[in-house]
Amino acid sequence: MAHAHHCCSASIRNGIDTFVLATPPKRFYKTTNVLCTDAGYEVTLDHRKLKTPNGAPFMVKSEPLAIAVATEFDGQKDHIERSRMHISALCFTAIDNPNKLTKLDMVNYLLNFVATDTVLFQYDDEKDLQELQRNEWDPLIEWFNQRFETNLQKTMNITPPQVSEVDKMKIAKHLQSYSLETLHGFVFAVDTLKSIVLACAVIDQQITVERAVALSRLEEEYQLKFWGRVEWAHDFSQQELQARLAAAVLFVHFNCSENLIKEKSIL
Repeated sequence: MAHAHHCCSASIRNGIDTFVLATPPKRFYKTTNVLCTDAGYEVTLDHRKLKTPNGAPFMVKSEPLAIAVATEFDGQKDHIERSRMHISALCFTAIDNPNKLTKLDMVNYLLNFVATDTVLFQYDDEKDLQELQRNEWDPLIEWFNQRFETNLQKTMNITPPQVSEVDKMKIAKHLQSYSLETLHGFVFAVDTLKSIVLACAVIDQQITVERAVALSRLEEEYQLKFWGRVEWAHDFSQQELQARLAAAVLFVHFNCSENLIKEKSIL
């Protein structure tokens, strides 16, 4: 499981890095478009069909997702700034799946996150911080436990919280209800927030993207209050996390909406 944990994170990160880290190419197209085919939705740049970094045809089952990717490409100026194209990067990673991850790999990776969840580690040495964490995080732990019928407990020291096998199975069952593609978005959200509780809350629309990011940085924000901050650096970091999380949430919802439409049409 530890191998899957590392492999999954590295794979999704590497897939996105492959897309992001290359030298920004010049914009070589004037217009973008979405094509509907029997197999799904494609994106064209002028008359060229979009391909993934591995050379696979870009094809998704969700029209809003294809539109989002086309919009990201359309929003580029003289150069294609891949580092700001989070939805496209997620789509490419899901299509190419560089490390050939299975659903089980990804579910195990996410389950491993539970015992290191940001909101489950609270501190009792600083009373103000403890109160802040209790007020802000505890209601979400409670929501999570009600939503998934689990019994996650926070820890007040460096000992990792104990997560029962029963709870793991309940969380796994929920995660397995998502498609493999959708789980890429879920992993991206959890990696961004370092919290499966916050990721589930924002994907379930219990909290906003902005609030989820703020809650994931609660301790950092508390420390900054005392030690001061470099305003622009802080803002950049916050905005980057919000952009990443927003992309992950949209990616999950767009993938799920396609499934919902399918299910409704069958009924």
